Amino acid sequence: MFLKTNASSGSKILHLPHRFNLPLEQRRKRRQRKQLRRIPPSCRVQALPRPQRYPGGLTQKFSGTALNARPPCVSRRPSRYARMPEIRADEDYYSTLGVGRSASSADIKAAYRKLARKYHPDVNQSPDAKEKFQKVSHAYEILSDTETRQRYDQFGEAGVKGAASAGFSDFAQDFGSFSDIFDTFFGGQSAQARSRRSSGPQPGDDLRLDVDVPFEKAVFGAEQKIRFSHLETCSTCTGTGVKPGTSPRRCSSCDGKGSTVQVTRTPLGMFQQTTTCSTCRGTGETVDEYCGTCGGRGRSQVTKQLMITIPPGVDTGSRLRVRNEGDAGPRGGPPGDLYVMLRVTSSPDFTRDGINIYSKVKISYLDAILGRRISVKTVDGPVDVDISPGTQPGAVLRIEGRGVPKLGNSYIRGDHSVTVEIRIPTRLSAEQRRLVQELKDIESGNSSKNGAVPSAAGDKERGRKSGKKGGEGFFNFGKK
Repeated sequence: MFLKTNASSGSKILHLPHRFNLPLEQRRKRRQRKQLRRIPPSCRVQALPRPQRYPGGLTQKFSGTALNARPPCVSRRPSRYARMPEIRADEDYYSTLGVGRSASSADIKAAYRKLARKYHPDVNQSPDAKEKFQKVSHAYEILSDTETRQRYDQFGEAGVKGAASAGFSDFAQDFGSFSDIFDTFFGGQSAQARSRRSSGPQPGDDLRLDVDVPFEKAVFGAEQKIRFSHLETCSTCTGTGVKPGTSPRRCSSCDGKGSTVQVTRTPLGMFQQTTTCSTCRGTGETVDEYCGTCGGRGRSQVTKQLMITIPPGVDTGSRLRVRNEGDAGPRGGPPGDLYVMLRVTSSPDFTRDGINIYSKVKISYLDAILGRRISVKTVDGPVDVDISPGTQPGAVLRIEGRGVPKLGNSYIRGDHSVTVEIRIPTRLSAEQRRLVQELKDIESGNSSKNGAVPSAAGDKERGRKSGKKGGEGFFNFGKK
């Protein structure tokens, strides 16, 4: 492509290469010849003439038959995004767990626990932690079972999966690995190992007992007798449930595994389902004669009395633990614990808030005006308290160190707070009403005289004029 200037007119003309100046039909023929040169010599006889359009699309007509535009011997160039066939090698489960092929079951279990704690998704936040955890769990599931490990050592991965179970076998293996997630941190094993373990001794259940405690016992502590019922190991069969002199037999239905495997052939492969053995109910053993005392349960219900010690300072909701007084475990297993939940009863004289105690005391209005020493009831007994003159209704008097001891440290005690209530008489005699009226007149006179206080001589003079003895008045009347 270049520009050429016309000598006569001076205009510039754009010249294209020779191939662009050819007519459309010639360019099409050149393109067909180039395509023909790309066809191998052995296939050139099948090269097709000019393409024609038919209702089915762009096709070629050859020997009266519509064919694709490209000859069958001409292969397309493979795309760069074409998926290459995947070649998958067998996994080495021993290398996954980091043990040798001669490793014992204990070594395999220890290696699995170590790697499971390391790659568990709740502990390890890396993106590939979940995938590694599944591989470790799958490897442990294969190597933890003796029969499966033996087939793997002999036939490799094909011996544990099978040729016809490519779909359902992997599906079952994945769910088998997820079933060991919770067993990772609690000493779990494979399904067969769990069924064998269920036939041995198991720990018993814990029990709860609610007990009412009097207010005074909750404050200072005491011993209290409780009565409860729990399961104890049968003394005749020692928890086995078998008649003495006999022994259980291995279950013939599941061969002592406690579970049976049902394999169903489907169009998609072999479907495997594991269920609990209906003959032995998952124990792996059958019994011919049961114990006559416990009926084969290995435990019997017993009612028991026990003396417990209540520490000082307990409150409602406090819990006491009595070890080994729960239900006995199946098949001679250790018993659980007994948890005693305390509920403190209310007191008619006191209320409690933590380690502090509150109570109320009633005094007369004369004691509130003049003041007096009174006796107040506490959890330690009566205590004398001074009422100051002019005490108002609702005043609170605090007695230090007379509250509830602190739980766990009885040397620390709370306080006792006393709320003062003043009794106001509802009925007055004529003499009382006259004296109260006299006191009111005195208060009114003091107010009219700008707070002037009458003298004692003036009081006596008013007494003589009224015909009363000197010194008798409202306060003397109250003291009678």
